[in-house]
Amino acid sequence: MLPVYGWSDTESSPAAAAKAASAAAAPEEAKEGSQEEAKEDECPSTFGPIITDTAVPVDKGKFVIQPTWGLGFTTNTLSPSWRRISAGGNFTSFSTALKLTYGLWNNLEVFTVIPYIHNWAGKVDTPGPNGERSANFGGIGDITLTAKYRLVEEGPVMPTITGLLTTGFPTGHFRNLNPSRLGTEALGGGAYTFTAGLNLSKFLKPFIFYGNLWYTMQTDFISQGQDELGNPASIRNHPRDYVTVNMAMEYPITKKWIALLELYSTWDGGRLMGPKANLAPTALFSILPGIEFMATEKYSLALGVGIDFIGKNGNANVTPMLSMVYAF
Repeated sequence: MLPVYGWSDTESSPAAAAKAASAAAAPEEAKEGSQEEAKEDECPSTFGPIITDTAVPVDKGKFVIQPTWGLGFTTNTLSPSWRRISAGGNFTSFSTALKLTYGLWNNLEVFTVIPYIHNWAGKVDTPGPNGERSANFGGIGDITLTAKYRLVEEGPVMPTITGLLTTGFPTGHFRNLNPSRLGTEALGGGAYTFTAGLNLSKFLKPFIFYGNLWYTMQTDFISQGQDELGNPASIRNHPRDYVTVNMAMEYPITKKWIALLELYSTWDGGRLMGPKANLAPTALFSILPGIEFMATEKYSLALGVGIDFIGKNGNANVTPMLSMVYAF
């Protein structure tokens, strides 16, 4: 899932209340000093991570729009034994993910992510049925809808804790793939997905920390394949459940510029319900260094490079990303 815009909120605490009470009975100079100290202890406003989801929902009645662009270059294929092997050609993917968020109630936001994907394949080692060595295809990917509710507000010890529920819809093209397009037509996963999890955030001066722990179940779906004799046939797929673990850290360099580091990953398991999974397990662990710029109180930008570090049964990509946030 792509990031939630997210300027980090400042939240009250018993310690802050005690300081305010003391300042009210002190001379004017002491009041000013206490206010300055309280202000320094506030969590600074930031863009939030690019990939890792934030924990603080947007305010009630607020609307936030966030487009994120990424251009992924496949460097290797990841084998079942966690080794890097040749990708078998030149593969590139451009994506635009539009995230629309609305503060529905206090502590509750809803958002949808609408992705557009365009894939290119070139100089492939295994040509298509008519000798094709290159192809490209683009369209809408799988759309998701999420509700996020804050369960615990950040305090002196406790982090912000938010519960999350997401439904993914198989709107991306995944059936009746044309072999001459060399796999570029595969824009979606084919299954409905249901995700439940927790988001956390904590300000430990001068750093802001974020974390996601999500569990996702997928429905069965039918795809096109071949039978034992090599003839075209429909195949019922039983995809695996998977776990998402993301972590991020921000360091405000100045009020305008913030350094960002993210570690994000997905890990496949078995299935809690339904038939035994018949698709190979995948795993992917990635890192993203980035920089954020707070242009105004309502508009900000973030730039980073996602690097797939290790994994199995998938592709390793290097993906420069640009994300923008505007709050209404």
